[in-house]
Amino acid sequence: MAKTQTIAWVNHLLLFSLIALTLVFISYFTIHHNSASLAKYLTETTAAGVTFQQQYAASNVAGGNTCSGRYIYVHHLPTRFNDDVFNSCRDSSLLKNPDMCPNLSNLGFGAQVNIKNPSGDQGLITERLASSWYATNHFSLEVIFRHRLMKSYDCLTNDSSLASLIYVPFYPGFDIVRHLWGNYNTTVRDALGFELVSWLKNQPNWKTSGLWGRDHFFVSGRIAWDLRRPDDDDSHWGSKLMQLPEAMNMTMLSIETTSWSNELGIPYPTYFHPRRVKEVHRWQKRMTRQKRPYLFSFVGGPRANMTDSIRGELINQCLASRRNCKLLNCHSANCTSPIEVLKVFRNSVFCLQPAGDSYTRRSTFDSILAGCIPVFFHPFSAYTQYIWHLPRNYSSYSVYIPENLVREGIVSIRMQLLQVSKAEVVSMRQEVINLIPKVIYRDPRSKSKDFEDAFDIAIKGMLERVGKVRRQIEEGKDPGTGFAEPGSWKLKLEEGWYRERS
Repeated sequence: MAKTQTIAWVNHLLLFSLIALTLVFISYFTIHHNSASLAKYLTETTAAGVTFQQQYAASNVAGGNTCSGRYIYVHHLPTRFNDDVFNSCRDSSLLKNPDMCPNLSNLGFGAQVNIKNPSGDQGLITERLASSWYATNHFSLEVIFRHRLMKSYDCLTNDSSLASLIYVPFYPGFDIVRHLWGNYNTTVRDALGFELVSWLKNQPNWKTSGLWGRDHFFVSGRIAWDLRRPDDDDSHWGSKLMQLPEAMNMTMLSIETTSWSNELGIPYPTYFHPRRVKEVHRWQKRMTRQKRPYLFSFVGGPRANMTDSIRGELINQCLASRRNCKLLNCHSANCTSPIEVLKVFRNSVFCLQPAGDSYTRRSTFDSILAGCIPVFFHPFSAYTQYIWHLPRNYSSYSVYIPENLVREGIVSIRMQLLQVSKAEVVSMRQEVINLIPKVIYRDPRSKSKDFEDAFDIAIKGMLERVGKVRRQIEEGKDPGTGFAEPGSWKLKLEEGWYRERS
């Protein structure tokens, strides 16, 4: 009997010990699972660009879950500054399209891409990635950025005194585009901008810590030239929003900037909006393995009305090199189809990116997305624009051919590109593919934060920019010094670029 009781007691003790160990294990696993599994996943993943993502994940784990120095306050603007403008998407003046609403659905991403391509190329986008591809309009950044901030940024605050940045959810691009074509005078074009700055400067947080709005920023999905009209001449283009004194104290993030230092360029939205890093890695792997039968390609149309444009010459050179060049002429082909555009770029080693109506093109980021090395003809097309998102070492990911050499018929694009060695091509393509996560906008409906996208990089850049202004104030210096100046470092960079290659 005593022996039986002893055995039972030992069994209970063993059972209790087992339960205790199990609870300890569960607690440890719960606490460490996210960082450990992510670290293990990133360590074992061999996709292109994984080193960058490992560093980002490691910094998150090491830094802990803190919002210190990262809080953003969002102004509660009257709806006439954003939603009312957005809801006019059926206005025929909006982007000169009779119905822009489908293009702005899905948080600004547009309609999902039909991966069953009518031309028969069914393998470009696989079923596993289909839900992350959208027919995104290249001017929809204002909507995309706002949703990305409001739905997935983890350090929003309702107390502006805690904020390092103040976001102004104004839609300047959607506002001005309604009045760019037609007989709209400057009073009409400038009206909402004047109302905005009047509203902002009357808010208590405008004067916070002597900043006078320098911690404020907004986003434009149009090029900055549309918002910086120099005078009140009705015949001149755009609005004068960025010429207003209050706007000069704010920072504008836009798809293309002028030379003013309070304008910073961020990538055009592409078609790819993944929710998790594994989707990015799958796509990077596919582009790394992709066979590219064409030496170079051009997606675009001529600009016959622009005498300085080199597009006509590029098209002629492409047609003369049919075996080496793939042309998708947007005057006769469907260049709004993500499938058709990506088909061209993924089959090309180099992608020509000349200026169009302005210096920059969404096509630059489409080519990066497809692992195609961009070829630029003017430094304002990328090098002086996207300083937060693209490497300072321009030759590591792109080729530069001065446009005057093309215009004067001095250079052959084909011969110039054939001079790039195979080793250089491999290195440049790898760098381009590594850039993919940095130039796309993640789907904000996902709570996953396992990679740093274009939005994250822009916010980090803004925090550093405003942090510098705060330090100037602490040191007793003028916070306006260098904040909004014309002919800034961008022009110096351009001059330096030309000197390096002269």
